[in-house]
Amino acid sequence: MSSSTGVPHDSGQTKKATASGWIGSVLEYYDFFIYATAASLIFPQLFFPSTDPQMAIIASLATYGVGYVARPIGAFFLGHWGDTHGRKQVLILCMFLMGFSTLAVGLLPTYAQVGLWAPALLVVLRLMQGFAVAGEISGASSMIMEHAPFGRRGYYASYTLQGVQAGQILAAAIFLPLAYFLPNEAFNSWGWRIPFLLSFVVIIVGFYIRKEVEETPIFAEEQAQGVVPRAPIVQAFTECWRDMLRVSCMALMNVIPVVTTIFGAAYAVQAGYGIGFDKSVYLWIPVIGNCVAVVVIPMVGNLSDRIGRRLPVVVGALGAGLLSFGYLYAISVKNVPLAVGMSILMWGVVYQGYNAVFPSFFPEMFPARTRVTAMAISQNVGTMITALLPALFATVAPPGSANIPLTVGSIALAITAIAATAAWTARENSRIRLQDLGNPNAMPVEESAYLAQRQQAIDSAKAA
Repeated sequence: MSSSTGVPHDSGQTKKATASGWIGSVLEYYDFFIYATAASLIFPQLFFPSTDPQMAIIASLATYGVGYVARPIGAFFLGHWGDTHGRKQVLILCMFLMGFSTLAVGLLPTYAQVGLWAPALLVVLRLMQGFAVAGEISGASSMIMEHAPFGRRGYYASYTLQGVQAGQILAAAIFLPLAYFLPNEAFNSWGWRIPFLLSFVVIIVGFYIRKEVEETPIFAEEQAQGVVPRAPIVQAFTECWRDMLRVSCMALMNVIPVVTTIFGAAYAVQAGYGIGFDKSVYLWIPVIGNCVAVVVIPMVGNLSDRIGRRLPVVVGALGAGLLSFGYLYAISVKNVPLAVGMSILMWGVVYQGYNAVFPSFFPEMFPARTRVTAMAISQNVGTMITALLPALFATVAPPGSANIPLTVGSIALAITAIAATAAWTARENSRIRLQDLGNPNAMPVEESAYLAQRQQAIDSAKAA
């Protein structure tokens, strides 16, 4: 079909774009989160002086945050690339940058071998990772949403985040057999390197998958008409700054995975906190939580096509913030089953009200000519702020301090309340046609007509 109708040209490309976004997100976020896992579990002992365990924990978590600091820089460059050269091109570039930087981490010498060069090189490669991942979600979400049929944008775009969760499962799952079957000395000397070295596969598989997808019809139409902007960054800030601010505030929801997998892992595993969860046992928490999320995400994405984007985000934000208290309390009382249960409820289920919806909610706020740029910059500014939280949590709630669940949980709830407020003030765009997105004067399709077209799209997908 013509893109002037707001519907992608064929269902085959919709499925191919969704598969590309899903698999690409799996591979890219596998790379990104194996670093997160290692930063919590083993990097404090390998890349930092062993004379002060507390400072080693803080420094290791800070290097995790450095990747997020680089993301706004990457967002400026990669967002511009995605809006001037196309969604497909930026996604291939992201894949190569992420794969090579992660592979290099697996080859790094330790602090015992080269001293301060070890953490310095670690920081440089983490900066490269953060730069690379900055364009992934905005590029993949825009590509899928622009290929999706009207009435199903929320459902198809949610697969971007299902891929992210699957990548986290893969990241933790790679570490599990290593932690179980290797002696501690072998794991700490060479076993931890294996997941990083496997990134060579990411480079090959990712390129093969993404080169097969066609550019989106709406971007191709802009290219044909010669209206692709030369400076999408300038246009994004002058035309869309209010919605960019909203996206940055909503992206603060990254506090929930930070609490779950970064600070939560350090709190549960690092000897300084005295909790004593075994590394191999604790690795199951993100695996199980993400397995649940993989099931929940497309259901919530589908729900957002029926009831709109705002309500699931608000409920998910406030609910996850409240549940963070229970999750941290379960760790504090050394109750592994309760910690697993709370992580499943908080992260695997409730958090998905936000996580499953933002891949459609965010790009719908912006016109096609600045969509990747505006989303990439604003989302990555928000996630950069939350990346400072692990070090902040370790500072305000260090080993030996009292009321750690209350301290960290209160910060998490306050941040999720900001995200919920930003979502509630945003415009509901689920019933706005693709070519009208970003136009503040565009009228939504009447509900009955929208639901009829949505059902037609569902029936067409089933028939295909």
